[in-house]
Amino acid sequence: MLEAHGFQTWLVNPRDVKHLPGRPKTDRLDAVWLCKVAERQMLRPSFVPPPEIRRLRDVTRYRASLVAARTAEKQRAEKLLEDAQIKLSVVATDIFGVSGRAMMAAMVAGERNPKVLAQLARARMRAKITALEEAFTGHFTDHHAFLLGKMLARVDGIDADIADLDAAIGELIAPFAAAVQRLDETPGIGPVAAAAVIAESGSPGRFPGQGPLRTVRARCPGTRLKQAPGALRAGVLASCVGGRGARDRRRRVSGGFGSLPACHTRPGGRGIRRRSPCGPGSATSVPTPGGTGAGRR
Repeated sequence: MLEAHGFQTWLVNPRDVKHLPGRPKTDRLDAVWLCKVAERQMLRPSFVPPPEIRRLRDVTRYRASLVAARTAEKQRAEKLLEDAQIKLSVVATDIFGVSGRAMMAAMVAGERNPKVLAQLARARMRAKITALEEAFTGHFTDHHAFLLGKMLARVDGIDADIADLDAAIGELIAPFAAAVQRLDETPGIGPVAAAAVIAESGSPGRFPGQGPLRTVRARCPGTRLKQAPGALRAGVLASCVGGRGARDRRRRVSGGFGSLPACHTRPGGRGIRRRSPCGPGSATSVPTPGGTGAGRR
């Protein structure tokens, strides 16, 4: 609202003023004191992305929330099958694949014969017919079928919503196509993760040098990320799953996403930081908004 009326607004981290003496106790005096502190250049504004980046951030964060909701719904469906003594997850790697969805849809429709359900397997699942027949020997009732149908419908609805958000992200990220392509060259980062990185870190070129960058450690498996916003950590985590083939190499992303990432081969040894995103003891450098408190020690 203030920006729409032409005001230059600052977003200030409270940690920058908590250590300063003389802070009053009332809101009105506190506002006057903050103005005086700003006049003496004792405050620094945090990074506020432009409107187009904020819109992209809203969409990418909502997409991440929907992906988490879809995962939770899939876990509920698997738990429901386990409750009915249906051990489909023991045989199938992904029960929501083509074969698994066909089998669960048949169960919701009323099919209970393990041999008939096992014959719905496709491709490589055909080699596990005997194991599937044993897995479908349980106590799946109409009560389980009703709940499973609702869960599958919910998963399909979330998939449709995610597809719509992907289309919206494609339109919003179009002005930053060069930055997305540059990030896509980094092992383990795809278009979705690249959009999340740009949405959380701001527009390319916002950080003139390597100073504002913060190293985010991303270990696979057992990934542990620190010193970055939550949505950016989620983006790096999602991209880290697909980057295990990038071991023994190091890449670094620049603050403006403009220079070529540096690749070095380093077989064995612990070495230094900023190695590939998914190797043992690895780390990847991603831009973090300055002045937000992220990455401070």
